[in-house]
Amino acid sequence: MFSHFFTLCLFITVKTSTVNEIQVQTVRQGLSVAIKCGQNIVQDRKNPENAFVWYKMSLGKVPQYIMRTAENGTKYRFARAFLNSHFAVSVSEEKFDLIINDVSEDDIGTYFCGTVKANGVEFGSGTLLLFQAEKIKWQLQTEMVFKNREYSTVQCSLQAVTESCTGEHSVYWFRHGSNKSHPGIIYTHGNRSDQCKTDSDAGSPTWTCVYDLPRSYTRYSDGGTYYCAVAACGEILFGNGTKVDVEENTRWIVLTICNVISVVIITVLGGLLCKNQQKRLLNYIIEDTGGLNYAALRFAQKPYTSGISTVMDKSDVYAQVKIQ
Repeated sequence: MFSHFFTLCLFITVKTSTVNEIQVQTVRQGLSVAIKCGQNIVQDRKNPENAFVWYKMSLGKVPQYIMRTAENGTKYRFARAFLNSHFAVSVSEEKFDLIINDVSEDDIGTYFCGTVKANGVEFGSGTLLLFQAEKIKWQLQTEMVFKNREYSTVQCSLQAVTESCTGEHSVYWFRHGSNKSHPGIIYTHGNRSDQCKTDSDAGSPTWTCVYDLPRSYTRYSDGGTYYCAVAACGEILFGNGTKVDVEENTRWIVLTICNVISVVIITVLGGLLCKNQQKRLLNYIIEDTGGLNYAALRFAQKPYTSGISTVMDKSDVYAQVKIQ
């Protein structure tokens, strides 16, 4: 509570006109850094009545009180949040430096040193502390790999030369189809650092990762240009595109058409054959009808055996004679 009250009092009476330009200082993660106080502030150390302070200002946060001198500059008091071996001071007649050991991401910000006087606080030039970007040599390549005659896949190969960035990373796959204006994400790998191999024999640590896109390419709509992107070490690297052409399988279409044509031909031939058979049968019947002879037969009546008269029907009998 006291540190917040002290901070409020200091910035109510701060002389903003004395704040000079912000200097930029970079440091590699995990190393130590010494942030120097401005010479105009260090010169005030000759006056034993003045106290000296360090403040940190982070983006989006209120200024944080780090430490101040006490008892004529012979002792130092750190705020509770900074009361550890992570922070220290280096003091002499010509310097009043803030030492940060094992720099981490939380230490990024702007640091100010100042002099507490009777009429307010006079700040020197601020120092913006940033991470020094590590120069990483990236090689990312996407290519079509044929596992066998019937199976192929898109493969993404990543090779990086780095000393400290060997943590988790993610892989994203994009496909740009012929009918789409922008590539779309089709697959995402989470933490795939387990698929990487590290080689330290070359001097600088080199790690190589190989990723396969778990996808089949059997449909015509699977064609397009495939890309892979790797997010690691605070960067996103895009690989080159690999074009995949999937030929449309027309064998079943040809087979279906051939079957339909065969059925039509068989139906037509069957109809013609049936019609021809009917025609031949009709001609055969007509020819047989022309060769028939008709003969009239008359049968003699038997003498009457009784007195009863019997009337015989007069009938014609036809006989069919086939001429050989």
